[in-house]
Amino acid sequence: MELLRFSAFWCGTILFGSVVLKPTEATISGLIKLRKLCKFCDIEASSCAPTGSCVVGCKITSICPHEDDVCVSIWRKQDDNVTVETVCHNPAHALRGLLLDDYNNSKCEMKERKGMGLQFFICSCSEDECNDHLFFSPYSDSLDVQVVYVILVSLVPLLVLAVLVVTSFYFYRVYQQRYTGAGARRKKGCPPLGFSDAHAIMMEDEGSDSSSTHANNLNHNTELLPIELDAQVGKGRFAEVYRAKLKQSPSVGGGSEQGFETVAVKIFQDEEYASWKNEKDIFSDADLRHENVLHFLTAEEHKAQKQYWLVTAYQPRGNLQEYLISHVLGWHDLWTLGGSLARGVAHLHSDHTPCGRYKVPIVHRDIKSSNILVKNDLTCCLCDFGLGLRLDNSLSVDELANSGQVGTARYMAPEVLESRINLENIESFKQTDVYSMALVLWEITSRCSAIGEVKEYEPPFGRIREHPCVESMKDSVLRDRGRPDIPNSWINHPGVQILCATIDECWDHDPEARLTAQCVAERFNDMEHLDKLSAHSDSSEEKIPEPEDISSSTVDEK
Repeated sequence: MELLRFSAFWCGTILFGSVVLKPTEATISGLIKLRKLCKFCDIEASSCAPTGSCVVGCKITSICPHEDDVCVSIWRKQDDNVTVETVCHNPAHALRGLLLDDYNNSKCEMKERKGMGLQFFICSCSEDECNDHLFFSPYSDSLDVQVVYVILVSLVPLLVLAVLVVTSFYFYRVYQQRYTGAGARRKKGCPPLGFSDAHAIMMEDEGSDSSSTHANNLNHNTELLPIELDAQVGKGRFAEVYRAKLKQSPSVGGGSEQGFETVAVKIFQDEEYASWKNEKDIFSDADLRHENVLHFLTAEEHKAQKQYWLVTAYQPRGNLQEYLISHVLGWHDLWTLGGSLARGVAHLHSDHTPCGRYKVPIVHRDIKSSNILVKNDLTCCLCDFGLGLRLDNSLSVDELANSGQVGTARYMAPEVLESRINLENIESFKQTDVYSMALVLWEITSRCSAIGEVKEYEPPFGRIREHPCVESMKDSVLRDRGRPDIPNSWINHPGVQILCATIDECWDHDPEARLTAQCVAERFNDMEHLDKLSAHSDSSEEKIPEPEDISSSTVDEK
């Protein structure tokens, strides 16, 4: 150590006349600030454990390059590998993204730092070579142990009492909801507490017009269902959709003979496995169930044919685009279709079920009229979740960024076309769905007799070619700030006037200025009195075909 001090001390003599002066170390310390001597080794393997104390064993001692430097040791553990690094460092600057806050200590007391991607301890101190001896935990005498023991023993009765109180309150609430709140829960479409998921689905389908009550409890089915494909009713980029017959056992129908019921089967080929899995994972969430979301039955892997199936309820009226092409709507139909669409999107985006349970919000990311089915009661149900995204709190910004620019160009929001979604706020993804929903609401409104003259169906931005690319839509939506035309004649009807104002707020260029799907659903509820004022004759001007006359499609070309 004395040898290393050579550069910091005067080792010669100072001659002044005939007097020889030999400065002492104390004198020198007052004249200049001595630099620290610290252990200085690169990252080396170590046997130090993160308990008690240990000696690093670094054999290199260095004079720190700056006067304000202190000694630092960094201990890391990744898998089973332990390493120690010893350095000099100026505490005024960050080291590995961290600021030193304990460098005035004479001992190097290790502190664990979270968020470094591995087990990570760091210490700093101001004495020479103090970073050679590491202290991982403060010393404690037997008195401290006794105090901790006494505190723990004192808290146990309180914890037991708290558990008993919480448990008693919980069972009281369950009892109250089961026996006094059952009627209110049924009005919301929620199953009574204590029922299985399979039973809950069956209750939701009682009296509904959708098929497949037999397969309601097959979400976790491990064996292939007895399904016979009937006819192809849709084809998209990722999959083909078939109408199919599901064999029913005699016990289901209550008769002695085996019967059939109609289901829809969406078939993905082997190379589209990722799209199938994404849609399956979203559909498998029991909290997704809603009257305005396509009812999911089960997913199957047909490995022999290298195919992956999704089995869902069959909606014979087909998709909304097909329906609008062949039907002119009355105000009541517009109110029914638009309101049910808004409720379906609001349910996807919500972080709670209608019953109040927490659920993971979902964004569809490809809302368009061909991805919406029309049920027999003329309400909408959302389908095709191949591009859907679960907005789980665990998703990082990088994972959200890697989700990509997806959807159908004609229905893409401005920020999606420009690839400028705010990844720091998951609400930004919901806002893109609201924009797409506004275009669909415009489509529905354009086919309603309440607006006056009804023209032939055309999609949003109908003047653009049939399948526009992203660049074409950028010119119209970003450069020209274009939106589908809303003629003055549309606002003569009070309900359509409110709806047009709502649409205008939903496709605002600024995502944060758009309404939420829940707000749109509430506006439709507020328009209910306008619906009741409409005459019953104000309905679809064209004959609605019988359900079996129309084929259904759950996908369309992207």
